[in-house]
Amino acid sequence: MDDNSKGEGQNYKEMGSSFSGWASYSSALAQTPKRLKERVGATWTPAEEMSQIRQRSGAYMQRKLEWYDLIGMGIGGMLGAGVFVTTGAVACETSGPAVVLAYVVAGVSALLSAFCYTEFAVEMPVAGGAFSYLRITFGEFAGFFAGSNLLMEYVLSNAAVARSFTSYFPSVFGIVHKDAWLVEASGLAKGYNMLDFPALAVVIFVTICLCHSTKESSILNIAVTSFHLLFFTFIIVFGFANGDSKNLTKPANVSHRGGFAPFGVRGIFNGAAIVYFSYIGYDSVSTLAEEIKNPSKSLPIGVSGSVVVVSLLYCLVSVALCLLTPYDEINKSAAFTGEAFRKLGGWRWMPNVVGLGASLGIVASLLVAMLGQARYLCVIGRARLIPYWFSRVHPSTGTPMNATLFLGICTAIISLFTELKIVLNMISIGTLVVFYIVANALIYHRHVKIGVTKSLATVVFLLLFSVSATGFSLFWHLHENGCWGLVVFGAISVALTAGFQMWVPIAHHPKDWGVPLMPWFPAASIFLNVFLLSSLDKKSYERFGIWSLISIIFYVFYGVHSSYDAEARLSQQLVDGETEAVRVPQTKGLESIKTVGGQLQIEIIQL
Repeated sequence: MDDNSKGEGQNYKEMGSSFSGWASYSSALAQTPKRLKERVGATWTPAEEMSQIRQRSGAYMQRKLEWYDLIGMGIGGMLGAGVFVTTGAVACETSGPAVVLAYVVAGVSALLSAFCYTEFAVEMPVAGGAFSYLRITFGEFAGFFAGSNLLMEYVLSNAAVARSFTSYFPSVFGIVHKDAWLVEASGLAKGYNMLDFPALAVVIFVTICLCHSTKESSILNIAVTSFHLLFFTFIIVFGFANGDSKNLTKPANVSHRGGFAPFGVRGIFNGAAIVYFSYIGYDSVSTLAEEIKNPSKSLPIGVSGSVVVVSLLYCLVSVALCLLTPYDEINKSAAFTGEAFRKLGGWRWMPNVVGLGASLGIVASLLVAMLGQARYLCVIGRARLIPYWFSRVHPSTGTPMNATLFLGICTAIISLFTELKIVLNMISIGTLVVFYIVANALIYHRHVKIGVTKSLATVVFLLLFSVSATGFSLFWHLHENGCWGLVVFGAISVALTAGFQMWVPIAHHPKDWGVPLMPWFPAASIFLNVFLLSSLDKKSYERFGIWSLISIIFYVFYGVHSSYDAEARLSQQLVDGETEAVRVPQTKGLESIKTVGGQLQIEIIQL
């Protein structure tokens, strides 16, 4: 490791820190417009992210993971509580037995987003995930905006997953009431007065495991996920062996709609928007890039492979459920209860098995998601957009212990006090927005080389394509009986993509692995993410707006000044001869400055 990261805090005051006192901070605030202009669009190269920025964490994360670890992590992260919550409701009210096709559509969308993540992760194997990908493409603020929203989503969704553990685990011991293990605190407001100590304990346990070792956490995840896969296999085999194929086309009540897709094609796609959230979690695998022995080989297999395996399992288990029970008799809130099994011969112990299987899946999902959230926070700390204490990697364990402990405490507190329904109203939109931006970033990254090619054509295409996708989605939801708008907006989207492929050449070709059929796959990802975003309710957008405003305020009053100070320190170290290569704040080029023979040399680095 270079010496430039050893004493970053030692000369902080001497170099004019914006936070050394009230007078310094007041002076920094007065320069906010200038600093925003300089920092908002500042970009880095992948090489700089993997060297100078990475060194700010002190010790390196340990490269111990193989491709099978990534598949296990991906499956564990996705195969959680989502399928138990969404399948019944979608099969009963939205898609009918065609819920299996809804899972196919959602799986294709997830796979397309996974491709985009994989290309970035292979080219730049650092722990920052979407934060780093957007920072090198669209600049510092875009990366911070995405990272802050992902962190919010991770903490809230992990708290929700921990609370759901307490809903399922009591059934392992034959306890039917889902709130049996909650403790009421009379002095607290409603919605925050049912204390969940089992959720608290699970979060603390997972946090301790993640602080100790990523490899050993992976081993634990593989063990837990293996038992969970056995549970899914049992449900699938039992359903196919004992179910009735008539249930796939005939409802229990003859007055209800019949057929395999009783709600039509519209019902399938509306169902896909709901079940898609059972796939969220694969992006955590990309944050493990610094801890993989062979990223260029393991990442494509791990990310894409886990999405394919989970998609297959979701499709099979949804078919098994619909074989066992007519769609109009499926329990909306708890589809995989013992009711369907009791009808076939009194399988009274099935609720115990379901509770155990769901609980194991929840633990695995929580472990992978909390692993990913800590790495996002760590890399945002490296960029000095938050206090650099969060970026430190423990020299013995090779894990971002400070970030892991902090987010573990936040998750534990929320899971202890906040009811599940309150948390669920606040998640999902941020993740979809980030997936949408990453797909845009990949097209931009492939077709724009700063200083060589112009970006106007690419920017215009991305804007027009997003408008067309939005038009299609709005027409879908507002005109249930019409299709002319769908044909028009769909045709416009296809024509835009074809024209862009024909007239705008690719400027950057990845060396190891790249998304095939550019720009069709990332364009399809943009289209599907816009469609899924249009399916969310008003509360989701209100939450997104409030949190985005908080993130912007934090960036303006802290992040931009902290990152400006970090660049100033590097510039001062260059003048003092303490470092050989530094980044220079800039927005239009990707130049770096080096000292050669005691003289300054500017080098243009192209992606």
